[in-house]
This record gives sequence, C-alpha cells and structure tokens, in this order.
Amino acid sequence: MASGLIPIVPISANSVSRYSSRLASRAVARIEAQTEIELSEIEAQTELQAARVTAVAYVGKRAMHEVAMISQLEQQLASLVPMATSRLQAIGDVVALAAAEVVVDTVRKVSR
Repeated sequence: MASGLIPIVPISANSVSRYSSRLASRAVARIEAQTEIELSEIEAQTELQAARVTAVAYVGKRAMHEVAMISQLEQQLASLVPMATSRLQAIGDVVALAAAEVVVDTVRKVSR
C-alpha cells in the first residue's frame, strides 16, 4: 500500500441506515425547533393584540363616562340658568369631540 493513501472500506447497509437515521433525526429536530419559534411568535402577537384591544376599550369607556358626566352637568346647569343653555351645549359638544379625538388618537397609536 502506498503511503498516505486511506484504505477503501466497503460501506455496509447498516452504516447507511444509521447515517439516514441521523439525517432524518436532524431534519425532524429542525422542524420541531422552527415550530416552537413560530408558536412563540404567534403567542407574542396574540398578547400584543389583546393588550391593544384592552387599551382602546379602556380609553373608550373612560371617554364615554366623562362625556355622560359632562352631559349630565350640562343639563343640570341649563335647568338652573336657561339663558346659558346654548353656551353650555357648545362647551359640552367641544368636550365630547375632544374626547372622541383622544379615542381615535389612541386607536392610531396602539395599532402601530
């Protein structure tokens, strides 16, 4: 045998089978790892979306409550001072519009 040459050894069916088995195991492991990553990403997005819904709902509820309180106060003051009714309505409308703008702004900010 010449020096530096590696002797050729025939490959048995058993060693090919083990090699194929290792390749298959690695492929399955890669698929499982990728699945775990994708599931984690979906869960993270779900949590973010739920937090966005909660934030918008909270701001919307607060705005509706405050507008209702302003409307109630407007009505009470108008019954005490009928001459101020139109001015009170104008102020109530401005406050209601401003509250609606805050809700819309919140939707824009949390939807990004």
